[in-house]
Amino acid sequence: MPKILVADPIAEAGIARLREVGEVDVKLGLSGKELLEIIGDYDALAVRSETKVTAEVISAARKLKVIGRAGVGVDNIDVRAATERGIVVVNSPEGNTIAAAELTIAMLLALARKIPQADHSLHEGRWERKKFLGTEVYGKTLGVIGLGKIGGEVAKRALAFEMHVIAFDPFATEARARELGVTLVSLDDLYHQSDFITIHIPLNEKTRNMISTEQFARMKDGVRLVNCARGGIVDESALAEAIKSGKVAGAALDVFAQEPPPGDNPLLHLPENVVTPHLGASTEEAQVNVALDIAEQIAEVLANKPARAAVNMPSLSAEALARVQPYLTLGEKIGSLHTQLARDLDGRGHPIEEVEVLFQGDFGDLPTNPITRSVLAGILTPMLSDPVNLVNAPVLTAARGINVIESHSAAPVEYNARLTVRVRTPTGIRTICGAVFGENDLRIVYIDNYRVDVVPEGIMLLTQHNDTPGIIGAVGTLLGNNRINIAGMNLGREKVGGRAVMVLMVDDPISESLMAQLRSIPGMETARLVQL
Repeated sequence: MPKILVADPIAEAGIARLREVGEVDVKLGLSGKELLEIIGDYDALAVRSETKVTAEVISAARKLKVIGRAGVGVDNIDVRAATERGIVVVNSPEGNTIAAAELTIAMLLALARKIPQADHSLHEGRWERKKFLGTEVYGKTLGVIGLGKIGGEVAKRALAFEMHVIAFDPFATEARARELGVTLVSLDDLYHQSDFITIHIPLNEKTRNMISTEQFARMKDGVRLVNCARGGIVDESALAEAIKSGKVAGAALDVFAQEPPPGDNPLLHLPENVVTPHLGASTEEAQVNVALDIAEQIAEVLANKPARAAVNMPSLSAEALARVQPYLTLGEKIGSLHTQLARDLDGRGHPIEEVEVLFQGDFGDLPTNPITRSVLAGILTPMLSDPVNLVNAPVLTAARGINVIESHSAAPVEYNARLTVRVRTPTGIRTICGAVFGENDLRIVYIDNYRVDVVPEGIMLLTQHNDTPGIIGAVGTLLGNNRINIAGMNLGREKVGGRAVMVLMVDDPISESLMAQLRSIPGMETARLVQL
């Protein structure tokens, strides 16, 4: 049974789900050294933002298959190191969407009407109505930086207040903007036009300190800023100076570059500001949602299924996963067959220089990148002792200098959709094609120019020989005399009397001495044993 470590507090509902699939240890507040000492025993790790999953920790995690972040941001996890080790990193991008959007609106209104300051004043016994003159949001322009799930939900709610909403998001389509009732603008135009600005983008090297002195200078006088996304996107020193100068009327901040922020952070001491201790996901509903979501994804990965919200590989919805799963299996089988057939008789393999994965026919809207990854995983697994999966297959392929091409052709083929994989080695190019029939009937339909109909599983004997009478019988006799049962047979040939291939499904391994006898049959060119 897999072992799962829960290193940060998550809702009990999530822990209960994890206990259904593994042995769960809840160990909170571990130091980096303590985590390093025990992580090697675990197959899965669940964290929030407190635990730092460093490259050193990942290196010590000998059995780890998945790291689950109960929340959105993964800046406390070394995703690159995890990817190189083939460890899936999953998060919960939707579990706290509503909570974060509602907090953003609450912060915006609190900032506009100075609610926290008025509350504090009255608690201290003062009645200061004139001091807390606010501003209405009605009719004002809200600039939304990042029109993803949370940004979109914020836009919907702002429109209910009859604000004019503009947005900057280089990945958002006009159709998405129209659906939300939002106008897409350039970032510079957003700075110039907005009365309020709210941030909903991730923190990375491109977005770190993206709003600083130069950007504040482009904004309207008296603009108000809301950041419930990630600390570090806004240059805190520049923001403090902009507030002191009056350029910015105030900021509502739920996140900081350093959390908790040091006591001398000037943003904590400016009376114009509204500040909260990273409460974006702090609702009862959100905590349960993200815990259940991350537990379910950990369970999926431990069951060898692709994760729905992996941050280091393409994410798949449940529906897309069900549709693509047969092709993931087929791709891996074709890849493995390529590598096994590329070996010399002594077991040494020829270096693979290029892999082309060609999607022919009608694949519709099926996600193809995961299928390409499955082919690469199948190719690499027989070569390497370290684990290879959909996560690290592209990284490991690139490290070996293998060129990968993914291409598509809508030209009709004899099957509705055909997966073709061409592999180039110094000795030439081999092509293997496969197809899926029905829900889960996988077949290899071509090996080079030979048409076959092979179920890719179990032990197989593949021969290339002259299409002359007696060869098939000689192979059958040798196998029968050595008590090797033939479970199935498939033949493909160029023409009568030409070259042919034969694929025999056998129930037991064939010894090397018997393989040598098979290769010595007159007219036999090659005979190889593979296992899928």
